[in-house]
Amino acid sequence: MWQALVDGIAAMLSFFYGITKTLGIPSYGLAIIFLTLVIKIVLYPLSYKQMHSMKKMQDIQPKVKELQEKYKKNPEKANQAIMELYKENKVNPMSGCLPLLVQMPILIALFQALRDFVYVDPAAAKFLWVPHLKDPDPYYIIPVLVALTTYLQSKVTTPASGDNPAAEQTQKMMLYFMPLFIGYISLNFPAGLGIYWTFFSIFGALQQLYINRQPAMQKGEVGGK
Repeated sequence: MWQALVDGIAAMLSFFYGITKTLGIPSYGLAIIFLTLVIKIVLYPLSYKQMHSMKKMQDIQPKVKELQEKYKKNPEKANQAIMELYKENKVNPMSGCLPLLVQMPILIALFQALRDFVYVDPAAAKFLWVPHLKDPDPYYIIPVLVALTTYLQSKVTTPASGDNPAAEQTQKMMLYFMPLFIGYISLNFPAGLGIYWTFFSIFGALQQLYINRQPAMQKGEVGGK
């Protein structure tokens, strides 16, 4: 099953490379970008559900703050009321984890596929300043882009924490720590994998910005009233 996923990704990469060759611009880098877009489209229903849930969480933050203030002397009652509010509005606070869990096997399979991939045309494996996509970026530009685009996506997808200083502090820590951590570990990634991550983050940020521009929940929808 796992090898089938790796082989499938390698086959798709070869397919998209064939398209770039037909267009007269043979490039494995462009093939990776096309592959990234297809994976993003396949995961779109799951990503949309996650991002829409985050948007709804932002919309109901005023109601959450009211409940926290109302039951400030009874934290257990406040948490119960907030959970009921989430349920009424079909919001899952853990929904943001699912797309990441789905993406991780794809990311690992892509890493293995790129590591073992046979580049039929080595000249087409050069992309912009990168000598070969199977090797890490010698100039460390891609790891920087990985960190920046990860931060961008995190910035636009992180919901407001309401009137919860502890949650806000945790969000801030994750907002800065995760991009730096992912950028650091990508120093040893094949450059092709860094390109995938960069464009996946860009597409994700654009999708979230689109969802954020949709009209806010109508008054009376929050809390089911």
